[in-house]
Amino acid sequence: MFQGVGGEGSESGHLRAFPIPSLEPRAAVAREMLLAALEDLSQEQLKRFRHKLRDAPMDGRSIPWGRLERADAVDLTEQLTHFYGPEPALDVARKTLKKADVRDVAARLKAQRLHRLGSSSSALLSLSEYKKKYREHVLRQHAKVKERNARSVKINKRFTKLLIAPGGAALEDEALRPAEEPEPEPERARRSDTRTFNRLFRRDEEGQRPLTVVLQGPAGIGKTMAAKKILYDWAAGKLYQGQVDFAFFMPCGELLERPGTRSLADLILDQCSDRCAPVRQMLAQQQRLLFILDGADELPAPGSPEAEPCTDPFQAASGAQVLGGLLSKTLLPSALLLVTTRAAAPERLQGRLCSPQCAEVCGFSDKDKKKYFYKFFQDEWRAKRAYRFVKENETLFALCFVPFVCWIVCTVLRQQLQLGRDLSRTSKTTTSVYLLFIASVLGSAGADGTRVQEELRKLCRLAREGVLRHQAQFTEQDLERLQLRGSKVQTPFLNKKELPGVLETEVTYQFIDQSFQEFLAALSYLLEDKGASGAPTGSVGTLLHKDAELRGHLALTTRFLFGLLSAERMRDIERHFGCVVTEHVKQEVLRWVQGQGCSRMTSDGKEEAEGLEDVVEPEEEEEEETNSGLELLYCLYETQEDAFVRQALLSLPELLLERVCFSRMDMGVLSYCVRCCPAGQALKLVSCRLVATQEKKKKSLMKRLQGGSRSTKKKLPVSLLRPLCEAMTDQQCGLSSLTLSHCKLPDPVCQDLSEAVRAAPALRELGLLHNQLSETGLRVLSEGLAWPQCRVQTLRVQLPGLQGALQYLVGLLQQSSTLTTLDLNGCQLSDPMVTYLCAVLQHPRCSLQTLSLASVELSEQSLQELRAVKTAKPDLVILHPALDSSLKPLEGFTSVL
Repeated sequence: MFQGVGGEGSESGHLRAFPIPSLEPRAAVAREMLLAALEDLSQEQLKRFRHKLRDAPMDGRSIPWGRLERADAVDLTEQLTHFYGPEPALDVARKTLKKADVRDVAARLKAQRLHRLGSSSSALLSLSEYKKKYREHVLRQHAKVKERNARSVKINKRFTKLLIAPGGAALEDEALRPAEEPEPEPERARRSDTRTFNRLFRRDEEGQRPLTVVLQGPAGIGKTMAAKKILYDWAAGKLYQGQVDFAFFMPCGELLERPGTRSLADLILDQCSDRCAPVRQMLAQQQRLLFILDGADELPAPGSPEAEPCTDPFQAASGAQVLGGLLSKTLLPSALLLVTTRAAAPERLQGRLCSPQCAEVCGFSDKDKKKYFYKFFQDEWRAKRAYRFVKENETLFALCFVPFVCWIVCTVLRQQLQLGRDLSRTSKTTTSVYLLFIASVLGSAGADGTRVQEELRKLCRLAREGVLRHQAQFTEQDLERLQLRGSKVQTPFLNKKELPGVLETEVTYQFIDQSFQEFLAALSYLLEDKGASGAPTGSVGTLLHKDAELRGHLALTTRFLFGLLSAERMRDIERHFGCVVTEHVKQEVLRWVQGQGCSRMTSDGKEEAEGLEDVVEPEEEEEEETNSGLELLYCLYETQEDAFVRQALLSLPELLLERVCFSRMDMGVLSYCVRCCPAGQALKLVSCRLVATQEKKKKSLMKRLQGGSRSTKKKLPVSLLRPLCEAMTDQQCGLSSLTLSHCKLPDPVCQDLSEAVRAAPALRELGLLHNQLSETGLRVLSEGLAWPQCRVQTLRVQLPGLQGALQYLVGLLQQSSTLTTLDLNGCQLSDPMVTYLCAVLQHPRCSLQTLSLASVELSEQSLQELRAVKTAKPDLVILHPALDSSLKPLEGFTSVL
């Protein structure tokens, strides 16, 4: 036995009489001492020890009774060391021995531990000391991230900054701002540097700091990587200093699929370096904790039994209940939450979150795309060649704003460069890019191509089963069932994850990206032989009807399915998989779209333009419905087959999109569908944002120094409407009616719209209802409408408070030979303006046939002038209650606003 005392980490400077042998593993010594102590117990003492161990959990954790009830000294030693760790197990055993009234054995164990291992232990660390230890552990654990091909890379070297725009729901509310309120300076998107991440939890004007921040964005946009970088930067001392003592990363998908129950304290300990973390002290200061909930849209909908939120951090519950408790603030209400979710499914979180601050992850800027290429290739010549090729392919370059798509493109190009192949491949959609990645894997299979094709079919089946069951984690048994364990498709498409279990490590697999699982699930519908044995149940119709509103977890799968239905993609599938793809899937999808009729995207019983002046805050269901309308357009865009899109749109003669804060991609999708629309199509945009969120750029030091002496010109907002306007001028475009209601139309938007109405071949009706227009913007629009080639016959304008600028619209009546109907309902017309209007109406070159003033308040003098016009031009129809007996008189002739 060792003699003498002295801790291993002693600062006294005295040497021990008998130092610890360096070759003797500490863990083995701890196990040996623990076993010796437990073997000294009688059967009655051992029984009491087991009961006390069960009844006095450490930091909320205790070994399940089923594993303790009949355990002998050897079993107990294994359970204790595995559950708590070898050295912490000694502390647990000593405390339990004292509670079991076996104090002599507890004293001997304490003395032996002191002699052989010294006094240093994480259990003895104070909370302030443990903060440093935990940060160091997080830095080690998260210094590297696994790429989709399981290759580990340093997070600081691979992370490329993303654009993060403030707002989300706030932006939509701003779109409904009353016209008389001044438009605020729009906050721009910022690159995700330390300052931007720090701003996520910044205090507002009243000094209140948000407790919940939501980062939303589409699949593959980089939300998870951004969340991990935030955790890493916090551990490195760059973020939330003085605010957050402990930060924890909670992957919702994994936690939801773990079997059994666990408490929040369990989940916290799983992320610590040992089992002796001072969890109770941590939770006592909940306002200094940050929980990062990644993929919160995976949680079950509120109201379901499995989603009943947990309220006690030490209560064992399902993953859904613990995460639901954090989200709803029934669990640790003062803790900070950073939540990531897909933008397509925010309604899954509505009703759970308490006053969240929203921000949107917008992906890479053009500058950051280039940086990503150079970081990926790490070879300047290859990076330069690959980037130049993608930059010249406008559509492919645009798609690379999504980091996962960018990774796939780089992966494919790297393989082609290594093989010395030409890079002359083009892709227009996410579907085609993902299919290109599949082709690259099959292309490298060589003689094993046939076997890899069959394995890919099985992998698609696994993906489809998972998507339909809302399952992202797969066991080794799942892979063995489909004979995928050890297959050639396992490494490139599946990531292996090892999760800490109670007795042994749990091995699970998940696809390289959730969006890729959904792509493969869609692909399974085209690879599946009709009636093939072992095929997943349910047809394409079942998939579509399961997610009829295109807003659930099947929305992306449906979008990919549409993308795979183009003739070009079907030929690619036949070539790569050696199978014949039948047309029945495509016809079934087309019938489903046609069956939607006008129920999805039209106003469905709402009044025409006259009834759009009162726009109220929509209910949640209405907002979801309009979002599903845009999602259907995304599905049609993904096909890139004009004839199919035109045929599908025949059943949707009026497209209505409300409360959409358009991104460049959104507008590109809408523009493509408008370009393909059949004759007679109508489009209404209500309460939509049509200008881009601009990137916030840092000024150079010189510019900042010069800022005080030089006046800078205010930059105009960037119009997003140009692609739509260009689509309207396409000779194949059949759009006949365009209505913009309660949208902000700054001058750049008006300029684009003016150019569109000059050349749009089918546009016959234009509605501008309650939009924020400047006098300059209205003048520019009037110039376009007066253009000789303009075919607009009906113009509906509701512009209260801008009567001075109406002179431009009135003036175009004597310049336009096609304009036959002018609707000024809701406008305010002064007596001089009516006098000018009457003079223009009697001009020989004025070809107007109908003038609607039904809800305009007019003086008796103005009415007399209009009666004179009717006498002079009896064929001109002027609609006003005082002039037309068929119209019901308005009480007091008040305007309807």
